[in-house]
Amino acid sequence: CLPANQERFANGKLVTVQFHPSAQVVMTAGHDRSVSLFQVDGIRNPKIQSIYLESFPIYKARFSADGEQVIATGTHHSMFFVYDMMAGSIIPIPKVRGVEEKFLRNFELSPDGSFMLLIGTSGYLHLLSMKTKELISTMKVNGRCTASAFTPDSSKIYSYSKEGQVFIWDVRSRKCLHRFEDEGSLEGKCIAVSKNNQYVACGSSSGVVNLYTTDVCLKENRPKPVKAIMNLVTSATCVTFNPTTEILAVASRDTDEAVKLV
Repeated sequence: CLPANQERFANGKLVTVQFHPSAQVVMTAGHDRSVSLFQVDGIRNPKIQSIYLESFPIYKARFSADGEQVIATGTHHSMFFVYDMMAGSIIPIPKVRGVEEKFLRNFELSPDGSFMLLIGTSGYLHLLSMKTKELISTMKVNGRCTASAFTPDSSKIYSYSKEGQVFIWDVRSRKCLHRFEDEGSLEGKCIAVSKNNQYVACGSSSGVVNLYTTDVCLKENRPKPVKAIMNLVTSATCVTFNPTTEILAVASRDTDEAVKLV
């Protein structure tokens, strides 16, 4: 295969590569302050466009659920950008009222397109309306939250703390339904829920990825993993399931080529 972004290689580290939810388009974004879109045809992979965000090295960028917007956060900013692909306009969101954060970096978008979850400092989680980008509610975990994931039906949020605890929130009531300890976790790093809502994967700093069934996670305080995946020797920084829940990808950004498919 040709490199997807062969018509415009980035001048810095790429932090995001994501396929469009419905079109044959891939987005790349990174520290060179730009978001680029390419049509993936396998022959030339022509560049559709690049947008440049002045003095805004990108920390994370994601397509909205309907594929009409791109949300991008920076490495050291309290604001974020919305790129409206239909209108071709770049909308800065300078300050979300009620969110007192020095930096806004990590976030998750709900699969149903209703919510944006900002993962703040000191354990704060800010739930925003995707439509208005206004604050709906703030939740808090004990310690520091390192990663969060929506369930496929967008009804619950799993939040993984640095201390290795997972908090399960009800999105409607914003109440904590349950919390459990990730077995043997010294420091939580990443979390994913499978598309069929059957499994939860938790990756920690030791490189171990624990796989749990969701029904056990909702009942027990110290659930036993169905499987502990030990293949990574450095910190697990990314876990994700394929759409049919047959494959789990685990990866570490701390060394080259540390990607395993389970």
